[in-house]
Amino acid sequence: MNAMMEQRALLSLVSMYEISKILTSSNDLQARLRAVLNLLASYMEMRRGIVAITDGDGLLRVVAAAGLSSSAVNDGAADMPAEIAARIVSGQAPFVTENVADDPLLAKYVRVPSVLDDETVSFIAVPIKTSSKPFGCLAIARVWRRKNQVSIGEDIRFLAMVANLVAQTVRLHERQLASVSGEHLMVADGEQAAPDVKRESTYRIDNVIGASRPMQQVFAQVHLVAPTKSTVVLRGESGTGKEVIARAVHTLSARSSGPFIKVNCAALPDTLLESELFGHEKGSFTGAIHQRKGRFELAHGGTLFLDEIGDISTAFQAKLLRVLQEREFERIGGTSTIRVDVRIVCATNRNLEEAVAKGDFRADLYYRINVVPVFIPALRERRQDIPSLAEHFLHAFNKENDRDLNFSEQAMRVITSCNYPGNVRELENCVYRVATMTRGDVINDVNLPCQSGFCHCASMVSKSPFRAANEADLVIPPTSDSGPDWMKVDRVDDLVALPQRERLVRVMERSGWVQAKAARMLGMTPRQIGYALRKHKIEIKRI
Repeated sequence: MNAMMEQRALLSLVSMYEISKILTSSNDLQARLRAVLNLLASYMEMRRGIVAITDGDGLLRVVAAAGLSSSAVNDGAADMPAEIAARIVSGQAPFVTENVADDPLLAKYVRVPSVLDDETVSFIAVPIKTSSKPFGCLAIARVWRRKNQVSIGEDIRFLAMVANLVAQTVRLHERQLASVSGEHLMVADGEQAAPDVKRESTYRIDNVIGASRPMQQVFAQVHLVAPTKSTVVLRGESGTGKEVIARAVHTLSARSSGPFIKVNCAALPDTLLESELFGHEKGSFTGAIHQRKGRFELAHGGTLFLDEIGDISTAFQAKLLRVLQEREFERIGGTSTIRVDVRIVCATNRNLEEAVAKGDFRADLYYRINVVPVFIPALRERRQDIPSLAEHFLHAFNKENDRDLNFSEQAMRVITSCNYPGNVRELENCVYRVATMTRGDVINDVNLPCQSGFCHCASMVSKSPFRAANEADLVIPPTSDSGPDWMKVDRVDDLVALPQRERLVRVMERSGWVQAKAARMLGMTPRQIGYALRKHKIEIKRI
């Protein structure tokens, strides 16, 4: 039982990580929300789901749906009953019905087909809100075996966290639309989408090079999230430039006139890190000859950047969690409580979800910092920026060393094709190394270390720590940017939900191991049943 609970906890974290990536993956809001629903279908036996946002009249309008065809959505099948919608929008708590068969209104609305005798359909709706009144809801209908009904509380908590991420995404999306159109626009439904945000202007951040699409998405997120007070966590491999992005969040915020204080959490042991962050009183320990303010105090009114937060010990995580929650602390050896007004920006190159599953990182701290995740792409994922970065570093080298070096066309082609496991930091080192060793004023391809067997970039590229441990087991249909097709679910490859192994075996037994009959019972196609049998490694019995 404990193993099953641990596996479920890991899958929850993997799913949260994937949802965070999906919600920051493109500018097509409906496509992102639809992809989230598809992931939920894979993770929690969700048979139908919607995301609805209030319009100008305060009415819930469906912006994404799963488990329903586009024609059914257009006919109003996804629209929630007015009485239930009003209860969700007017309150702050989730709306839960453990068995929709007990509620005639919901039974008619949900209409989940292919329910077995020992199964129950539950309806869960959680409000989508930031800090004020709810402005939408995330609602799902899912199937349970009756003996497992007690775990519905876990799904309510999980969906509440998903709804929080969706709320941040919707609000940021609205701000982006406002920045493009010059006015506040609410999100419309899939068939009458808001203006196409693909027309967005080019975003710029001082001292950061990024004309590629992945970096433009990062810049757009930074411009949208910076004016808020939300905690930001920057995710990405080492050397991708998380510190400069953190500084950009500060510079573009209302706190720009305040201090920007940074701490490398991986560089100090717990005892020194505690003193560094919280400060200490005179005489509190050997060597404490003066009172010392900590970084939290020094960052008052500004931004505190906690770099490599994934490397702090579990013991210190508890102390940090309290400060992040309460914004108050005591200096080491002190008794007075100090309150601070600090905006927190965190960064890590670790897979926090895997660390939480292993017990190396506290789940409550993870959820506290994972308010607005921003994923910084690796350099190999933004090759369009490599020439500009290389020229920038060569210009800096020339200025420092009073030289006038230039890249040949062949050299630039080779530089652009490299993988750079160390990312921007490695590219900078590469440029400086080859510039130092080049005679004359032109850097040719033959001057590059990779052309003479002295560069090991290609062999060093490994699996990114941000690829979650179990993500290969998740069925996540690809996100589409092709307009209204985001709502279509009747394609063979667009699975709404694959049945769990135990359920699939029971259905196959009831159908006499006839795949076509089992497909009809589950409301699936024979091809989908065949895929599910192979996925769960179920051997077909011959009767």
